[in-house]
Amino acid sequence: MSAPVLAYEDLGLVQGSGWLFRHLDIYIGPRDRLALIGRNGAGKTTLLKLLAGRIEGDEGRRTIVPGARVILLEQEPSMAGHSTLRDYALAGDGAPLAHEVEAIATQMGIDLARDAATASGGERRRAAIARALAMEPDVLLLDEPTNHLDVAAIEWLEGWLARFNGAFVAISHDRAFLTRLTRQTLWLDRGAIRRAEIGFGGFEAWTEKVYADEERNAERLDARLKLEEHWLQRGVTGRRRRNQGRLTKLIEMRAERAAMMGPAGTAAIAIASDDTKTKVVIDAEHVTKTFGDRTVIRDLSVRVRRGDRIGIVGANGAGKSTLLKMLTGELAPDKGTVKLAKTLDATIIDQQRSLMSPEKTVRDVLTEGGEWIDVQGTKKHIQGYLKEFLFDPNMTEARIASLSGGERSRLLLAREFARPSNLLVLDEPTNDLDLETLDLLQEVISDYDGTVLIVSHDRDFLDRTVTITLGLDGSGKVDVVAGGYEDWQRQRSQASVKKPAARASEPTAAPKAKTKLSYKDQRDLDLLPKTIETIEAAIARDEALLADPALYTKDPARFAALTAAIDTARAKKDEAEMRWLELAELAEQFGN
Repeated sequence: MSAPVLAYEDLGLVQGSGWLFRHLDIYIGPRDRLALIGRNGAGKTTLLKLLAGRIEGDEGRRTIVPGARVILLEQEPSMAGHSTLRDYALAGDGAPLAHEVEAIATQMGIDLARDAATASGGERRRAAIARALAMEPDVLLLDEPTNHLDVAAIEWLEGWLARFNGAFVAISHDRAFLTRLTRQTLWLDRGAIRRAEIGFGGFEAWTEKVYADEERNAERLDARLKLEEHWLQRGVTGRRRRNQGRLTKLIEMRAERAAMMGPAGTAAIAIASDDTKTKVVIDAEHVTKTFGDRTVIRDLSVRVRRGDRIGIVGANGAGKSTLLKMLTGELAPDKGTVKLAKTLDATIIDQQRSLMSPEKTVRDVLTEGGEWIDVQGTKKHIQGYLKEFLFDPNMTEARIASLSGGERSRLLLAREFARPSNLLVLDEPTNDLDLETLDLLQEVISDYDGTVLIVSHDRDFLDRTVTITLGLDGSGKVDVVAGGYEDWQRQRSQASVKKPAARASEPTAAPKAKTKLSYKDQRDLDLLPKTIETIEAAIARDEALLADPALYTKDPARFAALTAAIDTARAKKDEAEMRWLELAELAEQFGN
């Protein structure tokens, strides 16, 4: 093992009346790629500030290789006192070279001449990234680096970090980002920290093993009351297993919607029958919206049915918010019509979440001081409802000022989901949420009886949640695709491959239309679910073996072999799932 570039021994920090964490030993090697995982409020952001030397611990010793540069990319960098984004990027001691900042800013598509006070969240985030990367760090500490970035910027950042010669530690709710980049995991849990030489892809299997070991130890020591204090962690395993069933349901819903849609690439969802038409809640026909000489949405026709989960994706400025406002009736199109069902009752949670009054308590926010909350027409006690949203039931009197940003977002979700509605509108809902809350949010959306519209750059979240994706490419064209973000990307890739033109002298005969699946196709349709199940079992088995923290040092060859096997199995699983979905769509069309 290489000598660490940065380390903290026996770290402890007091927060409020007690220890936030204590006796933490942390080391960061020269080429480590670490995911820092933990609940909202566990102290992840505080830990990064300690590692960066921004604050000092109450206990412990920080050591760093002489001359090493540790750079912290904060979640909300302060730009007060800077007139432009360039002023911010080039300010302070040890500021980066101007031409290096400009080069990175150009690649990320950000104009550093923008006024810092009026710049959007995405522009501020890009400027902060350009500054941090241009400072040539040896250790880069990233606090939610993908917040406010569109997918193109996220993929650019992933490419830069993949080539980065130093070490980095990343806090992120973006599963795809963490899975693609990290090789080690730091898990901050109940005031202690664990390290495993596995990337985020093996995190869930590792935590399952840790929880199972804890439960066995608790049983041997007859200390089950101790486990009851950790109700959150005990619920995680069951939630993930339930989500496997929800994933199956989602695949079925996508297949059902695909069967109602026209040929790939068209922007109209056909209605199968008059009975189906009564289920339409939003009907947009030939909608066009123009700002100045730029057409943001061009000739879009789409019908949204009750129960659809619609994801809206595209680069910043492509028109996602405009499309969302037209679909909800907030903004009128220049051409075409948008008809909303008369019974539509929307709950809107936007990315500009109004700050709840800091002096209010959790009880004030949820029940206006009462003991009971009306949840979709059902009375629930406030403590039981808090538990459903991963809060300690005893924190009803906690003031909003004492909550982390993620906890405030989770409390807002708890309040809004309680309100009766049949249309849920979520604008960047994953910002500031930890991974466990994202699991919960996916669960709540899956169980929601109404229709859901989601604007998000979180690729994994969309792939786990939506049945239809509306993809904007910035030219005004909107793709309507059955499935999630990856399905949209796949369709775009296929559309970009031009088919060779047939020779005029060799006219082609019209192909004979199929009326049923071939023998091979039908056999694949029947057998693939079992094949997928077998692959998933193999992945889970290998991930459990990989979760052994000592494996990397004890048997690096075995560690590498297991990692490669998991990657291969995941690719096979993706291929099998795609094949099954295509066959299911064909079977639906043929009426088989």
